[in-house]
Amino acid sequence: MSILEEILAEKHREVAERSKGTSLGELESRMATAPAVRSFISALDRAIRPAIIAEVKKASPSRGVIRADFDPVMIAQTYEANGAACLSVLTDEKYFQGSLDYLISIRSACQIPILRKDFTVDRYQIAEARASGADAILLIVAALTLEELKDLKLYTEALGMTALVEVHSAVELESALEAGCTLIGINNRDLHTFITSLDTTRSLIATLPNGSIESGTLRIVSESGIFTRADIVAIRDAGCTAALVGESMMREADIGAKLRELIGID
Repeated sequence: MSILEEILAEKHREVAERSKGTSLGELESRMATAPAVRSFISALDRAIRPAIIAEVKKASPSRGVIRADFDPVMIAQTYEANGAACLSVLTDEKYFQGSLDYLISIRSACQIPILRKDFTVDRYQIAEARASGADAILLIVAALTLEELKDLKLYTEALGMTALVEVHSAVELESALEAGCTLIGINNRDLHTFITSLDTTRSLIATLPNGSIESGTLRIVSESGIFTRADIVAIRDAGCTAALVGESMMREADIGAKLRELIGID
């Protein structure tokens, strides 16, 4: 069993367990008092390209603990103050040491849109995200059937949220396009082997329909393996709308300075 398969099995167990305490219907009722949805897409479009989606991330299965002195709200506020267009908040507890509570606290402290970063396998998690104040969620094509992808995307959009749909291969990209996805994340890290290369972004963008990025039909987010300003320039030149960046900033003593370096702000 790969790490991805292990995580997905755990997610199904988590959803089953949590739904015993709070039903999907109860979560949907809570949405009435949740903070209003902020436009993830508009925030990306307003930023200098490529926009930075800055990730609040304590640990990962492949890297272990990335930042021991972890204050999620302080980190998110630092990102916002230094030019991040949007935030990504890890909420997986077992593998990434994240928490949905982090997202709730950050939502109260920051004005820019927030992506719930998790392994989404069920509508329940999307309802949780909306009830907690998230503006967007991540859908991973490798974790879903085509029908599941379509269903979860439509449910996300029905709640007024944005789906960032993640792919790693040409086959997965084809599925995302077939499902009508328009905000596509290209993960440079293979979730089965954890090997990372920016060539993944370049090669998959080259297969997209001509003019789809230029016309605004598609927006592409490069994810993982982005550490330097040169990496940002490379994905910008490839046509990316945004970069999702976490580890390279989380390891820095001065998170804000690193973010400004990536953006190209003196």
